[in-house]
Amino acid sequence: MLKNLLTALVILLLVVTFIVVTQQNHIDKKNHIVVNLKAFDIPVLGTDKDPVPNFNTYENVIDKKKAFFAYLLPEVKRQNTIITIERQAVVTLFEAYKVGKTFNESQSTVFEYLVTKYTVQFETLNDAVFDELTTKVDIIPEALVLVQGAIESGWGTSRFARQGYNFFGLWCFKEGCGFVPKQRVEGAVHEVAKFNDLSHAVMTYMRNINRLYAYEELRALRLSHQTENKPVTAELLANGLISYSERGQEYIDELLDMLRVNKKYMGLQQ
Repeated sequence: MLKNLLTALVILLLVVTFIVVTQQNHIDKKNHIVVNLKAFDIPVLGTDKDPVPNFNTYENVIDKKKAFFAYLLPEVKRQNTIITIERQAVVTLFEAYKVGKTFNESQSTVFEYLVTKYTVQFETLNDAVFDELTTKVDIIPEALVLVQGAIESGWGTSRFARQGYNFFGLWCFKEGCGFVPKQRVEGAVHEVAKFNDLSHAVMTYMRNINRLYAYEELRALRLSHQTENKPVTAELLANGLISYSERGQEYIDELLDMLRVNKKYMGLQQ
């Protein structure tokens, strides 16, 4: 009888030990999931460096719109895929931080990459750092990117788009970095940025939206709706782009009108 009781106690102890070890291993695996820069390396499109199509050749306006959206959309989707993976990395790093885990070398490299890319400045690592990363590292509705590209590039016909893949009116401030605008105000030093490929152009635009102070309102709208489990739409975030153009509210109204009229031509899932 005593022998059976001891055997049962030993078995029980082994079971408890197994459960504890299994749970600990689960925690370790969860918080030391592989996080590395290679995960962000989504292959570029084969057409990335191809000349921009001549959208002026389209006589039918609807065909022209569809062609323009079809040209930009794959790269927009690719950049959002990269951002999604970056966001997952932020979540993983935050979970590791919250349970007191020290970042391994790979995790530290990814963390430094993300805070640099999204300009998160801090002196001490704390919850606020990850809160800011979570707010900034997030996707942008494809429809919003497409209509901004259409407006800023004249449906892909501007010289900045045709010769420099700049579909978003992006500026740069180093002499020779881009095109000197013909109507640049005297004394101004900015140029319209020139890119070597479509990937770099779209990435720069989306990174600007996600990190520059000028678009803090857009990010706040996105965060508040996510927190309340409300849909984050292109129409919602368009209202956060008051600083994108000197035209202010008139620009936002045009974005909203463009979305209303052109969504059906974008090839997006409804």
